[in-house]
Amino acid sequence: MAKKRNPELTARNKKVKAIKDELKLMEDDVLEAMGSFSLSSLHGIIGGKHADYINIKNEVIQSSDHFISLWLQGFRAHVNALSFDNKDSNIYRLNELLMAGNENVRNYLYKFLTRTYIKSYESLSKKRPSVEESEVWIGQSNAEYGLFVTPRFENGVWENDKSEIRHFKPKYWSIGHVLSTGFVILGRNYKQEFQNIEEYLHFFLNVLVRNSGSNYEYELAEKYCDFVRGHDSPMEIPLLIPEFRYKGKIRKHGHRLDFTIIDSKELNKIGFELSPWSSHGYIAKTKELNQKQINEIAKDNFEYEMKKHKDYFRKHAVFALIYTDRDLKDLDELFNEMKKYLEPKGVQGQLQFQILDDFFGESFSAY
Repeated sequence: MAKKRNPELTARNKKVKAIKDELKLMEDDVLEAMGSFSLSSLHGIIGGKHADYINIKNEVIQSSDHFISLWLQGFRAHVNALSFDNKDSNIYRLNELLMAGNENVRNYLYKFLTRTYIKSYESLSKKRPSVEESEVWIGQSNAEYGLFVTPRFENGVWENDKSEIRHFKPKYWSIGHVLSTGFVILGRNYKQEFQNIEEYLHFFLNVLVRNSGSNYEYELAEKYCDFVRGHDSPMEIPLLIPEFRYKGKIRKHGHRLDFTIIDSKELNKIGFELSPWSSHGYIAKTKELNQKQINEIAKDNFEYEMKKHKDYFRKHAVFALIYTDRDLKDLDELFNEMKKYLEPKGVQGQLQFQILDDFFGESFSAY
């Protein structure tokens, strides 16, 4: 089956090509304004320095205008910080032309930076997890797996390559994510990797979820697998993360959440806790207890469950939805609620190139 083209990416590439052609037509006027300042020098300052002028490690840049604004602020700060003995004539010349309001140079700069932003749109516009949030440990005791963003094995320990988190291409915590990184094995230089989606779904269902022993979890996991298989963009679907461990790789990890979904756009975490009375509230051997003792045990059970959810919220910012016996009678309806968080979310509040291209037609390409 041919790989489905991404219309948004196609529209961005079309826009990049159009700007490249426009820049070519502007070169002579720009060279005249710059005098002895070569075009390659200008490109080196504009295109090769944006990481010096913008804190791209932490900034989430939502539009080309935002990118240009940050670049100009950083460029001006860089110029002002240069000592007299360390003055770079090319940088100062560009600054002089911009300060003088040279229209040819300014328009060239803006178009060049717009193209730079569009080309790096995916990495610049997405929110990035912190180093602490870039690893998740899941699984039963003695069967733990780590899901990292940029895993590397150093001195007997798995860690993230912090410098590469921003450049990670798949959507964070998606099917594409786990196919890219696999799961790491605690203390061993080994990864459980997957060649395709079906291979991962088999492992998810028959290893990760099956070990929980919960029929409810298994049936919901089956519905998730069917959802992924039938989706137009399966690689972008958020992972349905089973058995998210509260204390991570620590052997006595405290709690586990039945399922967790992490939104790749805003990195919000939603937990799903299945709480049937039989395993979360039932009190055995009540004949030997008086009412006060029964109430105390019931209270302790309730307090334990609430502490678990509050702990997850405080430490991991996971908001947990709790489903009791009444909810568990209709797993189709329950999974419909889950699907609200499983649909890949587009970028909100920023330029959608495909939509603009469709609306304005060729006029947009001539922007």
